[in-house]
Amino acid sequence: MKLASLKHGRDGKLVVVSRDLTRMADAADIAPTLQAALDDWDTARPKLAALYKDLNSGSVAGVPFDEADCASPLPRAFQWADGSAYVNHVELVRKARGAEMPTSFWTDPLMYQGGSDTFLDPRGDIVMPQTEGWGVDFEAEVAVITGDVPMGVSASDAGNHIKLLMLVNDVSLRGLIPGELGKGFGFFQAKPSSAFSPVCVTPDELGDAWVDNKVHLPLVSHLNGDMFGKPDAGIDMTFDFGQLVAHAAKTRPLGAGAIVGSGTVSNKLDDGPGKPVAEGGVGYSCIAEIRMIETIDTGTAKTPFMDFGDQVRIEMFDADGASIFGAIDQTLVKA
Repeated sequence: MKLASLKHGRDGKLVVVSRDLTRMADAADIAPTLQAALDDWDTARPKLAALYKDLNSGSVAGVPFDEADCASPLPRAFQWADGSAYVNHVELVRKARGAEMPTSFWTDPLMYQGGSDTFLDPRGDIVMPQTEGWGVDFEAEVAVITGDVPMGVSASDAGNHIKLLMLVNDVSLRGLIPGELGKGFGFFQAKPSSAFSPVCVTPDELGDAWVDNKVHLPLVSHLNGDMFGKPDAGIDMTFDFGQLVAHAAKTRPLGAGAIVGSGTVSNKLDDGPGKPVAEGGVGYSCIAEIRMIETIDTGTAKTPFMDFGDQVRIEMFDADGASIFGAIDQTLVKA
């Protein structure tokens, strides 16, 4: 099943979207918003699934679907916790600045709590007052939306609480991160509003690509029209989504509509750092990673961070080449 939120008020208007992303049907009679559906998921899901089936079969005609009309599936959320499941990415970050990585990073997930009161539209601009010294970067990720999750849930049971999946552009200001982390109190200004894909899907929609609480498909990123990365989200994921959700719920319950991110998708190459697509690798899901590798290899980072006018596009395709979630497609503009 595929769901989206049209731009409407603060929390959007829930619609069911056809598998091929061409048509949609109003779901207001079932739930006015995605959050409302998640709050009563056991009742709403079978009704939404029936509408989805009728839309795909043609029993319900629907109306044309345009990704540009969408807000993020949850335009705001009660919880947004982003993990760092691809430890290869973390290892490179620390190696580039000459820091050793604690062995616990391989057994205990990293996670930060992000701002969730405002998310960007998937086709909305990334608006910044400046770029100089801020190091504006994109981060292509996968995220899950949960139902109610009890405190202390086991990793093996946590997957049962995953209701939906979507893609993320976790916008990061790399130039502000060291100063904030140096205060010993975590991110805040360095992590502005994120954007999510136009469409979210139930795990069964992914078929054989959803195995062991991981999405086994490439996550494709373009920067200014050029292929930047296509790492497989199911490879080198040290912590699966069951483990990430369980980690988030270790000391608190999670409410329906909580979003948990994977962190930057990152693949190794021959047990070492990856290579750009142009050099036969699968590339990267953020600019920082290629800069880390350039620093490790040559002592200097050469690839610039984003500047005004730069465009990033993030998308995932099924085995037949069809877009699953629609595309996050954003341009960095000056406030």
